[in-house]
Amino acid sequence: MAVLEVLLYPAPILKEVALPAQAGESERVIADLLDTMGSFERCVGIAAPQIGHGVRIAVVDVSEHPKADTSNGLLTLVNPRILEAEGSTVAREGCLSLPDLTANVRRATRIVVGHQSGETECHGFEARAVAHEIDHLDGILFLDRVESLVDDVFRRKSYASDSGSGSSTGSDAGGSSPAERGLGGASSKPSPRGRTG
Repeated sequence: MAVLEVLLYPAPILKEVALPAQAGESERVIADLLDTMGSFERCVGIAAPQIGHGVRIAVVDVSEHPKADTSNGLLTLVNPRILEAEGSTVAREGCLSLPDLTANVRRATRIVVGHQSGETECHGFEARAVAHEIDHLDGILFLDRVESLVDDVFRRKSYASDSGSGSSTGSDAGGSSPAERGLGGASSKPSPRGRTG
């Protein structure tokens, strides 16, 4: 429906718990999320609060990201919740709503997510991306998950591939190199309109 501006922290909605999505509003919000996600190169996920909708909806698609070994394709998650989680690994994440930073974040390596359409099992990078987006629905940013603000948070570097936009922005997990960037509200490159998250 529309490419919307991605809100940057400290926008208050980013720290609020989103309300359950009601029948009838999901299609419009999902369309806005998909249009907005598509405007960012290598973006793998975005959550409704990041575009100003305080409802529990997120979209994730890691199918073309080089760090994804497995993928369920495009996931449209309405009222998602993590039902099972196992394993643990630390990897670099970034976020459209915190475009200048990346951080080392510990996440489960396998999750099962319940949502309006059923249950979905995710592994590896996809599990990280989905968990990152569900955090957005709970008012949690990736910086809230780091073990050390001193040792685990990094300023994002600029790369030649980001030239022309004046800034750089990760799956819903990013990284310190272009191949590592890509999470949620995550993207490896800002939108053509400039730094929006």
